Amino acid sequence: MTISEYSDVFHGKKVETYDGGQPDIATKVYRLTLEYDDERRIGDLIEEFLSKVDKSKLDALIIGQWNNPAEESSEETLGVLVAHAAELPALKALFIGDMTYEDCEISWIIQSDYNMLLENFQSLETLRIRGGNQLELEPFSHPALKQLIIESGGLPSSVANALAESSLPALEHLELWLGTDGYGFDGDVALYERVLGSLRTPGLRYLGLRDSDIADDLAVWLAGQSWIEQLDTLDLSLGTLGDTGAEALFNSPHVRKLRCLDLSHHYISQAVQDKLRSLPISVKLDDAQDEDEGYKYVAVGE
Repeated sequence: MTISEYSDVFHGKKVETYDGGQPDIATKVYRLTLEYDDERRIGDLIEEFLSKVDKSKLDALIIGQWNNPAEESSEETLGVLVAHAAELPALKALFIGDMTYEDCEISWIIQSDYNMLLENFQSLETLRIRGGNQLELEPFSHPALKQLIIESGGLPSSVANALAESSLPALEHLELWLGTDGYGFDGDVALYERVLGSLRTPGLRYLGLRDSDIADDLAVWLAGQSWIEQLDTLDLSLGTLGDTGAEALFNSPHVRKLRCLDLSHHYISQAVQDKLRSLPISVKLDDAQDEDEGYKYVAVGE
C-alpha cells in the first residue's frame, strides 16, 4: 500500500487546493502545494496565500509538496509560518506534508526541526506531520495540543525519546506510524512504554501505534495495561500483527472495555479472526495479508 490520495477533510472542513483565487477560509481548509516543475518557492506561495486572507481568522492550513521534498527539507515552510505566528492567533490545525507517492514517497520526504513551530503556536490543537526523514524534536511542553499525528515509514528513536520527555496535558489523540528499520525505525517496546508513560493523559481517547514491524510485541504489552480501558479506540492497523499479538488482545479483559479495536492490514489466521469478531466491541480486520515466504510487511514503508 502507498499513500495515493490527498486529505479531503481536515479540522472539520472540506479541503481545497489553493489555485490563486480568493480563499474562503470560513468554510474550507486550503492545501498549499507546488507542482514538481514549479519555479516558485513554497515560501512565496505561503506569503501569497496569507496576503489574501484575514490572518487573524485563519484556523487551519495544509502544506503539500514544497520544492523537491526528497532533496530539500520543510525548514523553509516552517520558517515562513513561524515568521507570521503573531499574526495567526486563531491557527488551530496544521498538516505539513500532505503528499501522495506520486509527489514523494513517505520515507523520502525530508522534514526538519519542529520545536520552533510548537513554541510559537501555543494555541495549536492539531499537528499532523508526514515523513520521518530528518524529523527533529527536542522535549517540549505544549498546553493546547489535542491531536499529534506523525506518519512515517520509519520513526527514529530520537523523536520517540523526545516525546517520552515531553508534556502534552490536553492530548486526546496520539497517532504514530512506527514503520520498519529499513526506513529509520530503531525503537522497541520499552521505548514506547516510556512514550506512553509521558503522553498518557486522562483525556487520551485514541491511541494509534500503526504501520509497525513490532506490532505483535506492542499488542502483547498493551493487552496487559489496565489504562487502555480509558481509550475509545486502540489502533494497531497497517502493521505486521499476527496470531501472537491477536491472541493476547483477545484474552485481555482491558481490550473488552474499548469501543473499537482497529487491526486492519494484518497477518492473523482465520480462526483467531473469528475469535476477535466475537468480542463485544467493534473490531476492524480488513485487508488480511498472507506471509511472503515467511516475511511480513507493514502497509507503508518506502
